[in-house]
Amino acid sequence: MRKIAAGLFISLDGVIEAPETWHFPYFNDEMGQSVGRQFEAADAMLLGRRTYEGFAEYWPKQDPAAEPMAEVMNNTPKYVVSTTLTSADWQNTTLIQGDVAAELGRIKQQPGKNISITGSATLVQSLLRDGLLDELNLLVHPIVVGSGQRLFDGDLGQIPLKLTRSEIFSTGVLDLTYERA
Repeated sequence: MRKIAAGLFISLDGVIEAPETWHFPYFNDEMGQSVGRQFEAADAMLLGRRTYEGFAEYWPKQDPAAEPMAEVMNNTPKYVVSTTLTSADWQNTTLIQGDVAAELGRIKQQPGKNISITGSATLVQSLLRDGLLDELNLLVHPIVVGSGQRLFDGDLGQIPLKLTRSEIFSTGVLDLTYERA
């Protein structure tokens, strides 16, 4: 069965918002390899509405010769969970509305690799709360950002997790993988 796996950049104080403003000083080959492993382990993406809208605005306009990730982002099957979108026009995108748990269960039964989530904090929180997230990959950066959306905002209740893999990069970033306990 396929797994739904989220991969997030996160600060020590739990901020995941706008990593482009604090993440890059910590990016190195080690982190690149970790992110690459997550991409290679997946053959589909699951996105929340806001992340989908940002990606759909940016990636179709990129030239694959200048931005090699454009081909991957545009050609990979994408599923977007939204209660407000009426259409999802970016190529290879399926809109999920209604019974999200049933639809994700059906998709997980299909043959293939992992289904990856990038960003989409609200979706990750919802999937964690509902027991639908199989793997949580956190790249914990040694910085206190102070403000911004945090991964664990709100009342999720207790969600026991089990650390299944860890690595410390030379930059001080912790690469942590959790599954439900």
